[in-house]
Amino acid sequence: MNTATHLKRLRVHRALMTLLVLTVGVTNGAWGQSTPAPSDTALIALGQQLFQDPRLSADGTIRCASCHRPDKAYADGRRVAVGVYGRASTRNTPSLASIGRSGDTSFFWDGRRPTLEQAVLDPFINPVEMGLRDDRVLLSKLTADAAYFTAFAKRFPGTTTPITLIHVAAALSAYIRSLDQRTSAYDRYRSQHDLSTLSAQAQQGLIIFSGKGECAQCHQPNGSPVALTDHAYHRTGVGLGAVEQNLPALTQDVIERSLQGTDIGNRVATHADESQLGRFNVTRNPADIGMFRTPSLRGVALTAPYMHDGSVPTLDEAIDREVYYRSLQAGRPLNLTVREKQELRAFLEAL
Repeated sequence: MNTATHLKRLRVHRALMTLLVLTVGVTNGAWGQSTPAPSDTALIALGQQLFQDPRLSADGTIRCASCHRPDKAYADGRRVAVGVYGRASTRNTPSLASIGRSGDTSFFWDGRRPTLEQAVLDPFINPVEMGLRDDRVLLSKLTADAAYFTAFAKRFPGTTTPITLIHVAAALSAYIRSLDQRTSAYDRYRSQHDLSTLSAQAQQGLIIFSGKGECAQCHQPNGSPVALTDHAYHRTGVGLGAVEQNLPALTQDVIERSLQGTDIGNRVATHADESQLGRFNVTRNPADIGMFRTPSLRGVALTAPYMHDGSVPTLDEAIDREVYYRSLQAGRPLNLTVREKQELRAFLEAL
């Protein structure tokens, strides 16, 4: 090894070690595996049964797992979600891979639900997801099933009504929080401070991610475990151009309806133009038009296509788009080279 190469590797090593400043707790596992706490095992098992059951949809074909697949980091690989009777939604299916470890305080792309327990019930009565008429239909299906009745009664003993929406939400939430116990290459790198767990290309990508690329401003690579999100809302420009000419009428209609919770989800799932308004549908604050929640990047290489409307088909294109909008926000070009984008991609594949 010549002196110049040796000095370059030393500089990379020092730069990377500077980034390893937080204590990290990491669990073991792989995609699709979970290791719940012993006290939660029964509740998680019940949640898994609900998650996998297509009978809880209007046409008997769609289950939660239809849109949240382990091989896609609990997304589905489609541009937008497809539910009962082949109906297509307006939004890309978000990954569930980070929920158990990211500390999320809002759910769905527009953050209309503040708790997972609320969020897990909405798909059952969304007309383009599982399509049930209302919550009572869900409860009647479960109550009429002897196996479910017994399982709920065993898990929630002493209750007059063993199957309630609160119990269903508790079971599903427990299961979803158990899903991703995977240890990524980046997790091992941070916990062990061992450079060999990341390729040289990915190590360079981490430097770009946390520095020149400015990715870490929103996808923060810290926390215990690492969250890779700032839990905030940002405007990327994706999709809003298609409705700009009609914004006054669209926003006025949203304000007049003043929908809440489930009703917001049902509306945006069937109205592509209003879907592009993002957080505004929840807050009705003009400053929130086109703002969407920052997703975690855990398993991001598996979750294509990208953005709230699934309009960006590949990871390379997502990088290009993010670099472009970061440049606009910074008021200066980031000027990542082709090689630097390849290094950034290598790092993202290690998450």
